[in-house]
Amino acid sequence: MEKIASFTVNHNNLFPGLYVSRKDKKDGVTVTTFDLRFTAPNREPVMDTPAIHTIEHLGATFLRNSARKDEIVYFGPMGCRTGFYLLMFGDLEPKGIEKLVLDMCDFIIGFEGEIPGAKPEECGNYQEQNLNMAKFYIEDYKDEITEYQRFTYPQ
Repeated sequence: MEKIASFTVNHNNLFPGLYVSRKDKKDGVTVTTFDLRFTAPNREPVMDTPAIHTIEHLGATFLRNSARKDEIVYFGPMGCRTGFYLLMFGDLEPKGIEKLVLDMCDFIIGFEGEIPGAKPEECGNYQEQNLNMAKFYIEDYKDEITEYQRFTYPQ
């Protein structure tokens, strides 16, 4: 079998950042998959599942209500628990969505109240949420993006 593109990135050299994972084109439409890498794989602890779940709910809610909502295809966690994928329509680059991602971070950092979609009729695991840890991870991620500006996968 052919190795998928994300497995060709040397994760031992990867740090938190905002990267283009892939661009898929079909019938004149491009979907760009962004790698929102929150932790350094294999060197830092992975994120805990309740916090990831909260970031997923809040991030998706923010993105699908943002000024760019028509460009959003999907936002969700990586199975390795080191970050998230954001899929958007368009042939896009990290600098072009940096403000959107930072605004999402600010939304999550400032969020108070009931987590959207965290009711039994809305979610298959509605009780597993952790807003405080979600804010912790998001604050670290925002600091990494702002300070280091990592937008290209390392070689």
